[in-house]
Amino acid sequence: MPSVTHRIYVYSMAGIVLLTAVMLSYYGISYYSTSLEERFYHTAHDYFKPSGIFGHGLGILGTLLIFIGVTSYIFRKRYKFMARWGRLKHWLEFHIFLCSLGPVMILFHTAFKFGGIVSIAFWSMVAVVASGVAGRFIYIQIPRTIEGRALSLGEVKAMKTNIGTILKEQYHLEAQSYTVILEAVEVKPYQDNGNLASSIIHKHREDYRTLRKVRHLLKQNQLSRLDIRKVTKLVRNEISLNNRIERLHTMQKLFKYWHVAHLPFALIMLVIVLLHIGITLAFGYTWIL
Repeated sequence: MPSVTHRIYVYSMAGIVLLTAVMLSYYGISYYSTSLEERFYHTAHDYFKPSGIFGHGLGILGTLLIFIGVTSYIFRKRYKFMARWGRLKHWLEFHIFLCSLGPVMILFHTAFKFGGIVSIAFWSMVAVVASGVAGRFIYIQIPRTIEGRALSLGEVKAMKTNIGTILKEQYHLEAQSYTVILEAVEVKPYQDNGNLASSIIHKHREDYRTLRKVRHLLKQNQLSRLDIRKVTKLVRNEISLNNRIERLHTMQKLFKYWHVAHLPFALIMLVIVLLHIGITLAFGYTWIL
């Protein structure tokens, strides 16, 4: 998938989730903003309540979307014949899309009323979504092949370009600028201060300042705007790769721990949702069928 097409693919899915949340809020704001005690007297109560035509339909559709999102991604990972049907990371993005859109619909299905055993399923779903977002962040930090296999440290290091040779052969920089740029793209030992989030934020700020400094040096060397963009992009890619090399071991370890947290919440949600569906059918709530 070309980068432009991929961007459209991702932004379209994010836009659908956001638009769905906005539209459901817009059409149901009058009902959802009414207190629980007074909702029974609302003119649209039979429509928006969890067992109503609209509310019940959202619950069914949301559950189906989550089921499709989970099973399709599992099948793509486990069955080799599906490898020709697209890259694993694109399937992961589709999995995240459906497992974000589904919970949004289920949230409105509940009419923002949580209680009893269903509340356990709902908060398990929230935990699954939150851990899924965290897992996606960890996943993209680990360099992978086109097929989705995680690269080893040696393979990642082999991806680095010889930026020094490129700068010498294609651009005429004065010695000090050349040295500063080479120092900026050196792999530095990872400093584990016990707080991954703060270290990532600190490194992001440091990289931003480094790129600004590089651009300033390139301007001082009177490079053209096109060359400045090319060199800056090259330096940015090298810094990004360096960050992945520095944090590779930590991210691989976190990814293993992530599975331990993500799967139990998903199983709890699945069991309680199945109980919820069984009890609903037993009481005769069959929607419009």
